[in-house]
Amino acid sequence: MTEAGISGAAAKPPQAATVRVWDPLVRLVHWSLALAIVLNATVVEDESLMHEVIGYAAVGLVLVRLLWGLIGTEHARFRAFPPNPVAAIRYLASHLSGRHQSHLSHNPAGALMAYNLWATVIGMGITGYMMGTVRFFGYDWVEELHEGLFTWLLISIGLHLAGVVLDTLVTRRPLVPAMFHGKKPKVKER
Repeated sequence: MTEAGISGAAAKPPQAATVRVWDPLVRLVHWSLALAIVLNATVVEDESLMHEVIGYAAVGLVLVRLLWGLIGTEHARFRAFPPNPVAAIRYLASHLSGRHQSHLSHNPAGALMAYNLWATVIGMGITGYMMGTVRFFGYDWVEELHEGLFTWLLISIGLHLAGVVLDTLVTRRPLVPAMFHGKKPKVKER
């Protein structure tokens, strides 16, 4: 008799236990928002109707996600990743000191980034709307604020992507695939 058993078939390596964390709505909003930002930043003319439509769609996606944070699935709810700057600083310090913490939902730094990204997109939607109104049309500060928010959005996206890469390397838990299929390896929550 071989290690493979009576049938001679090779033994399968044990699979890591996973849990569904990101539901389809969270993933759809995430990737749709990313697409909207990429389109408005690189393909669509700034002052075109399509730019406005995509911008309002981005705000709508954020509003759907905010509503889902109140009524959605367990890991999508705000209580799963409350905004806590002190916890975010401690989390980042733990990474620097070699103590790695894993979280099923957003880690504390990721939570702050999610809220930051959502607030920035909403701010861009508000200033974009203001630029098209009679009251604020032609006011430089509104356009400058809109452009400043866009710059902040790009910086935030860069930090978000760097954080995903860093967290994946440090914890050895692949975050990007989880945003496609929704599953993450089970961990002990801290």
